[in-house]
Amino acid sequence: MVESFAEVNGIKLSYEIFGDGYPVVLVHGFGDTKEGWRAQTPELSKSFKVIRFDNRGAGNSSRPEGSYELDDFVEDIKGLMDYLKIDKAHIIGWSLGGMLVQNFVLKYPERANKVILINTNAGTPDESGPEAYKNMRLEKEKLKKEDPAKAFWSTARTGFYIKFRKQMEAEPSKKWYGLWSTEELIEESSKNIATEQEIELQGNVLKVHNTKNRLENFANPVLLLSASHDRITPRSSMEEMHELLPNSKFYVVDKAGHNSPLEKTPEVNREIINFLKD
Repeated sequence: MVESFAEVNGIKLSYEIFGDGYPVVLVHGFGDTKEGWRAQTPELSKSFKVIRFDNRGAGNSSRPEGSYELDDFVEDIKGLMDYLKIDKAHIIGWSLGGMLVQNFVLKYPERANKVILINTNAGTPDESGPEAYKNMRLEKEKLKKEDPAKAFWSTARTGFYIKFRKQMEAEPSKKWYGLWSTEELIEESSKNIATEQEIELQGNVLKVHNTKNRLENFANPVLLLSASHDRITPRSSMEEMHELLPNSKFYVVDKAGHNSPLEKTPEVNREIINFLKD
């Protein structure tokens, strides 16, 4: 699929569209790009029109100087939908993407149909968690310049379930589910090096995100996809969201970490598609 650019809110957002049908918008996480959805896009695009894009400050989208406010990301989602003349869509967010999606749907509930939140939270009790995660990302970006493989494995320890990670280490060229290999992930990550400022700006969004007191206002059907061994956004965080949301389903991907959409691709895709088609 050819990469395109949308002029939105004074910046350019890089996006790609796959398939036909009802639109599904995919919002990626902190330190990732639209390609992070590599394991979901092929299967979803068999039944839906899939739109994936790079957030501001990521991938091939604009990297404006100055501060990034949480609402800037929310308005970017709306702006891209407006640009593509999409009035309403299913919307899926992973990690930071799930936080952005929560805020988008709370501000523009009429623009979203079904919502899927993957390995995310409704806010943290203090800034220590987001700060630690931001610092981990900063260290990874520094390492990328010297040793992309070492940089990849520095965060893989927290992103993948230990048994799966050992398989990745043993067979780096293995094509998982016919979609991706560890070597490809490492190579791709070396092409997108964020500056310290960009990591700082995106990391600040993690600190200000808090929807706990507003989730009761969520009218949209929501699927919460958690992972049993997620060390970044633990299962307990999503269980709390499930209790607060008035119309949600909760599913745990067993023996998987924060990167469960890669680790357990068939299972994750099955749950996504079943929910959207139900």
